[in-house]
Amino acid sequence: MRSSDRLKLALVGDLEARFVYLGNFEVERDWAEGRPRLPGANVNFTAATVNRMEELGFFLADAGDALILKEQLAPDYRAYLAALGVVGAPILCPENSEPARRVTEDVLASPRLMNELRALADGRTYLLPLGVSKHEQLLSERVGLPLAVPGADVCAAVNSKVFGRELVARVGLRQVPGASCSDVDQVEAAIRTFLLPGGRVVLKEALGVSGRGMAVFDDESRAQRFVTMLRKRGGAVDLVVEQWVDKVTDLNYQFVISRDGAIAFETIKAAVVDSGVHRGHQFPVALPDEVSGEIHRAADLIGADLFAHGYFGVVGVDAMLSADGTLHPCLEINARLNMANYQNAIAERLLPADAAAEAGAIDVTFDSPRTFTDFTWPVRDLLMSAGDRRGVVITNFATVNAGATEGETFRGRVGVLCIGADAADAATLRAEFAKRLALGAVRT
Repeated sequence: MRSSDRLKLALVGDLEARFVYLGNFEVERDWAEGRPRLPGANVNFTAATVNRMEELGFFLADAGDALILKEQLAPDYRAYLAALGVVGAPILCPENSEPARRVTEDVLASPRLMNELRALADGRTYLLPLGVSKHEQLLSERVGLPLAVPGADVCAAVNSKVFGRELVARVGLRQVPGASCSDVDQVEAAIRTFLLPGGRVVLKEALGVSGRGMAVFDDESRAQRFVTMLRKRGGAVDLVVEQWVDKVTDLNYQFVISRDGAIAFETIKAAVVDSGVHRGHQFPVALPDEVSGEIHRAADLIGADLFAHGYFGVVGVDAMLSADGTLHPCLEINARLNMANYQNAIAERLLPADAAAEAGAIDVTFDSPRTFTDFTWPVRDLLMSAGDRRGVVITNFATVNAGATEGETFRGRVGVLCIGADAADAATLRAEFAKRLALGAVRT
């Protein structure tokens, strides 16, 4: 059973239901609105680029569903996907779209599209955003499409890292040493407690995203200067302070909580993390039976607690194996659609049996926008074709040109799924793909 079908059965109990998918990436920004932020927390990849990550939804939505995107797929990119057998769902686009504005706000500002969505309301059509904030809840109410998951208040509450630490304590899972803090005095005390000689301590915003909203210190004097800065900004904070644990593997596992509280485990992936920023996943991942079993038990405990607090839907949990082999089964809870869910949908369509994959994004720099055909020219022999057992699948092309500024060099990124005989082969393929893109060769 494919990902979309599993979601329909779990979330609405109707395999024939229609989902309207909405990829409102970095919904955490809406959940964090009005909350204290760490200095420098707003530094990020361009909003226009992040917003176009929504294109990943083309792999998750089935033909009977609908997918809202800021723009249609580039024709040559869509032809490439069709040649791989990926047809996707009908795409609906707002008539009023601004690159830096998230897709939900575009839809709310587009009367024509709003009417199209109202016309879909038949009692068996549901809105399924990546995550639900006040904007998605408002959209649901205005077009008469019920949400397939709980509302904004529940979603914001259970995604807080503070809530996550409290949950881990409630259910008795192993926890990274640390503390939740609501004022600067608590932060100062936590740093003194958890910044051990020769070690590090990390401060995380309760609703930070993609490695932002974090500060890491290995020196008490530097940490104290940061505390002084926080104190000058005001006494209130909303963050966790944790001891840095040396690790050998970052993990991510996903499960789905149905409307009746049943918990269905999905997959475990090894996360590719660079300087605290998530760069992708490797899968499948081989783990000792005792580690895999501990992760499954943690999923059941976390899922039951989330359900007791009103949440049902997709859950992704970050975990890690420490250098001494200890599993920390819950570092962070993402109670929303996760990158892994999109990757699972792609893998179900295209990953051969017994193959391995590395999924993620590769940064690129150009001085002018590229068509899909020109962009892939230097890597055309590495692209996967139907029936291949090895190659690269472009999973997100819109992000390549989304940040383009006329007459200026711009940064973009391309989503990829690199398929090889094993994990090392997939990583080698990704490295070669990135190297060729960096050379900047174009078709002449």
